[in-house]
Amino acid sequence: MARPTRARLNTQALLHNLQQVRRHAPRARVMAVVKANAYGHGLAWVATTLKGADAFAVAGIEEGLALRAAGVKQPIVLLEGFFGADELSSLQSRQLSPVVHGEHQLRLLEADSVPLPASVWIKLDTGMHRIGFAPEMLTGVLARLRKLSGISELRVQTHLANADDVADPRTRQQIESFHAKVNGLGLEISLANSAGVTAWPESHADWVRPGIMLYGASPLIGKTAAELNLEPVMTLDSALIAVHPRKRGDALGYGGSYVCPEDMPIGVVAIGYGDGYPRHAPAGTPVLVNGERVPLVGRVSMDMIMVDLRTQPKARVGDPVVLWGEGLPVDDVAAKAGTVSYELLCHVTGRVPRVAVKG
Repeated sequence: MARPTRARLNTQALLHNLQQVRRHAPRARVMAVVKANAYGHGLAWVATTLKGADAFAVAGIEEGLALRAAGVKQPIVLLEGFFGADELSSLQSRQLSPVVHGEHQLRLLEADSVPLPASVWIKLDTGMHRIGFAPEMLTGVLARLRKLSGISELRVQTHLANADDVADPRTRQQIESFHAKVNGLGLEISLANSAGVTAWPESHADWVRPGIMLYGASPLIGKTAAELNLEPVMTLDSALIAVHPRKRGDALGYGGSYVCPEDMPIGVVAIGYGDGYPRHAPAGTPVLVNGERVPLVGRVSMDMIMVDLRTQPKARVGDPVVLWGEGLPVDDVAAKAGTVSYELLCHVTGRVPRVAVKG
């Protein structure tokens, strides 16, 4: 019998969440963001399951080539573009579309006799202040790219920095700044991330780029995934591998950071930071045992955690444990651990088997 830790991936939930994207933005095409191994869910599995997506977005060429190797035919956009001239041949032959966001990339494309990608996205920096050209540079960038005869398609995108907060006026400022530069150019455009999809309809434009909402976590501050009709795709689960009666005053785990306040049952779960469970999760982080919430106690170790079973006195070795997913939103665990759901999902390690289920 194998170690019980696994990540169950719900096919129907993933397809449902794509439907929610289309419900919010019915006139836009969907570029599903599958970077970082599809937020920990498995790059090839997510892309081949989302056959209805119009395109996919990844960080760089390695992920793009992996999608092509998996048989993905849709357009693939490299959100960080390319890093050197040695990538250009593969971009051309494998029909990968880079985002061009800096002068160094323009110069590489303008070099003599280099293979050119047929399709390019231009990135404008309208307020994220991370990568991208200043909006006033767009005219010049377009002129330079239009001189390159191998490039047949040009599109423009930006990224929303504060869209998760619906009360923040900077998102509307970004949207207005972007439209002021691109309107009238006749180019396809993209602004909306998951937060833009769900809360800023004026950002939908030609293409939307959903990421976290596809995987069933909330992209908005103050809104739960359930309120947005999103379903968790990944359920990280394991089982109790030990149950011990501990005495008042017993110190648990490394450093003895948790001391039992009374005689109490303690469960040991086969999950730890070696599996991607957050090492910094504090005592009180919720865990489901037999479908009921119990608190984490003691430090997270590489392979195991401990939980307080006072509310589950009948719990036994082998009983099921859910770390997040069905019945326990990953957003709840992330909030208690002082992080975001993106990090928890992305950090599930390769030793955790991914098992696809239909729902």
